[in-house]
Amino acid sequence: MKLKKLVECIVKYLVDKPESILVSEVEGSQTLVVELRVAPEDLGKVIGKEGRTARSIRTLVHAAATKLNKRANLEILE
Repeated sequence: MKLKKLVECIVKYLVDKPESILVSEVEGSQTLVVELRVAPEDLGKVIGKEGRTARSIRTLVHAAATKLNKRANLEILE
C-alpha cells in the first residue's frame, strides 16, 4: 500500500490531470507489480525524454520496496 501512495504522490506533480491517475498493486508470487494509468495526453510527461522520468520513478519504487524487504516493478499502462 505504501508503494501505491508513493507513485501517486510523485506522478500527481508531473501531470496536468491529477484526477485521472489510477494506481493499483498486483501481488505476485515473487514480486509486487505497481500499475500506473494516466490520461493519454499526460503519458509523455510520465515517461519523459528517452524514458528518463519513468526510469527515475522505477528506481524510487525499487528502493522503497527494498526497504520493505520486497521486490517491486512499476508498469506504465496506456
